[in-house]
Amino acid sequence: MRVLLADDQTLVRAAFAMLVSSARDMDVVGQAGTGREAVELARTARADLVVMDIRMPDLDGIEATRRIAADEDLAGVKVLVLTTYDTDEHIVEALRAGASGFLVKDTRPAELLDAIRTVAAGESLLSPGPTARLIARVLRLPDAPPPGVPAPAALAALSERERQVLALVARGLNNAEAAQTLGLSPLTTKTHVSRIMGKLGARDRAQLVIAAYESGLVTPTCRSESP
Repeated sequence: MRVLLADDQTLVRAAFAMLVSSARDMDVVGQAGTGREAVELARTARADLVVMDIRMPDLDGIEATRRIAADEDLAGVKVLVLTTYDTDEHIVEALRAGASGFLVKDTRPAELLDAIRTVAAGESLLSPGPTARLIARVLRLPDAPPPGVPAPAALAALSERERQVLALVARGLNNAEAAQTLGLSPLTTKTHVSRIMGKLGARDRAQLVIAAYESGLVTPTCRSESP
C-alpha cells in the first residue's frame, strides 16, 4: 500500500512516516508540507492513499482533496483527512470534496494504521457518533448540493430494503453491523451497498452518507428512515 503523508508540521509528518513504515503492508512514498505539494506528489509518487491534514498553507487540505478527486488520472487514490478536533465543520467540506473519511490527530497509532487499511479497502471511516451528528447539522444549512454527490431525488430509485441499508450506512454502521441489525448476511448487505452506490452514482460510502442526510432519509434527531 503506497501512502502519501500531507501535513505542514515536519515533526508530525516524521512521526506518521515512522509509524506507517513500521507496517509490513505499507510504504511511505512521499511527504508534502502543503496542499499543492500533496496534489503533485499524488500524481508523481503514484500513491494509493493520501493522509491529508485539513489546515495547510498554499492550498488547504480540502481544496487539495477536491483536485485529487476531480483528476481522472487519480481516480483510484483515496484520501483520509486528519483534523485536530472531531467537531471541525471542515470535515463535511472534505467529505463533499471527495475524502473517504476522517481521523483526529490524537488517535492511537494502531487506529491510524487500521484507518488507512479501511479507507484503502474502499470503506469510509465515519464514526456513528460525532461524525453523524456533525454531518447532519451542517447539511441542514441552506446550500447547493456539491458536485458529484447524488441528488436527493435519486433515492426514489431505491427499494425499501436498500433504503433501510442506506439509513444504517448513514448512521456509521459497517456491513457486518448493518447485516446484524437487519437480520441479513454480511454478503447480502455488501451487495445491497454496491447496488445503492450504482443506482445513486456514488463514488464511496461517504457520498452515501451525505446523500442520506441531504434527502432527509435520516435526520439529526431521529436517525431512521423517513416515511
